[in-house]
Parts: sequence; C-alpha cells; structure tokens
Amino acid sequence: MAISFDTAFSGHDKFLQFRSDRSAVLANNIANADTPNFKARDITFDSILRDAVRTKMKMSATNNRHFEKESVSSRESDALLYRVASQPSLDGNTVDMQREQAEFAQNSLQFDSSFMFLNRKVNSMKKALSGGR
Repeated sequence: MAISFDTAFSGHDKFLQFRSDRSAVLANNIANADTPNFKARDITFDSILRDAVRTKMKMSATNNRHFEKESVSSRESDALLYRVASQPSLDGNTVDMQREQAEFAQNSLQFDSSFMFLNRKVNSMKKALSGGR
C-alpha cells in the first residue's frame, strides 16, 4: 500500500500553513499600529473552514430557483476578516497592540505545537521506513 503525504500528515501540514498565514496577518497589524485609518485584520479557523467548504463543495438543486444564479462556490474568498475594535483611535486605526501581541503569542505557541506534532509524525514515518532502527 502506497503512503500518501496528504493522509500521512493527517492535516498537520495544513494547520501549520494556517498558523503561518495568521502570523503574517498579525505581524502586519502590529507593523501598522501607527498608520492612520489602518483596519486590523485576522484569519480564524472558522473562516478558513467556511471558505474551504464553500469552494470545494458544490451544491446541487432540483430547481434552478433554489439557489442564487451565482454559484456558491464561485464567490470571492472571505477568510481574511476585519477585526472589530474595542476602542478605535481618533485617526481611524483599529489596531489594539495588547490584543495583537497576545494573539501573536498564542498563535506562536500553537504554531510550535503543530510543528512538534508534524515533526513527530515525520520521525515515526522515518522510523517505520528504516525498519525501527
């Protein structure tokens, strides 16, 4: 039986990519904390999942009036969301540095955990391929 990387990694590789993408978004928010009218953004797991389900699963109907004329799967991706500011600044910037730093630290810990799981999976595969040596 052939080993497929998609099934072997059990989604840890995709979760690691999600954490990396989120880290970039949060770092961009922190970098633009003093930029007037900058709107903080974020990616959530729910938005990625919703986007993936919508783009990969096509709905079928028994009558063409059941769904909008535009296919559900052809809409623009909306995984990257705007964050609602708890205290927007006078210059229109919605970045809350304390929240961004806390989210960045939590995302970093989750990235490290995902990397550790993926690393263990690769090591167990290497051990299996080498006959347990």
